[in-house]
Amino acid sequence: MLIGSLLIGIGVNAFLIPHHLLDGGIIGLSLILHYYFELQTGLCVILLSLPLCIYAWFREREYFYSSFHGLMVSSFFFLLSPLQNHFTLPIIFSALFGGALGGLGVGLMLRYQTSTGGTELLAHFLAKSNSVNIGIIILIVDGLVLLSGFKVLGTQSFLYSILTILSFGFITSLLVKNSPSSFF
Repeated sequence: MLIGSLLIGIGVNAFLIPHHLLDGGIIGLSLILHYYFELQTGLCVILLSLPLCIYAWFREREYFYSSFHGLMVSSFFFLLSPLQNHFTLPIIFSALFGGALGGLGVGLMLRYQTSTGGTELLAHFLAKSNSVNIGIIILIVDGLVLLSGFKVLGTQSFLYSILTILSFGFITSLLVKNSPSSFF
């Protein structure tokens, strides 16, 4: 949980925020709120994820416990905002690295029976009822979030954010595919 959360925090703060890029899911929605209103990303992640955690509390309590812990730890790592000024990579590399680190973080968390409580939790419930790979569901939800953030991004950041989401979804899918210990 700690390593996965740290990777997500580094990916968002070091690579996405400096170039005004989006991830998908709850993190992406939180980034949209950060870009529009300068709200703290970690706090937005917590507030937006709480309804899903509450749903998990009533539906499958074991998922609630691991997701809630993952949510709190990963939100803490969004405080790594000093990283926003330390990496000066071209936008294409930032998009790929930010997505890959986020996907690696989420994939590790899912593989070892926890999550950040956001889109992964929603995707878990959808995957369970439809037998679709959780990474594919996350990719679809992420695309919808990206479309909703087009106005705040502009064309260039929007296109590079597509790379972010594709690398995020690909890495997550690889890590959870056929994983015998996968929580979800």
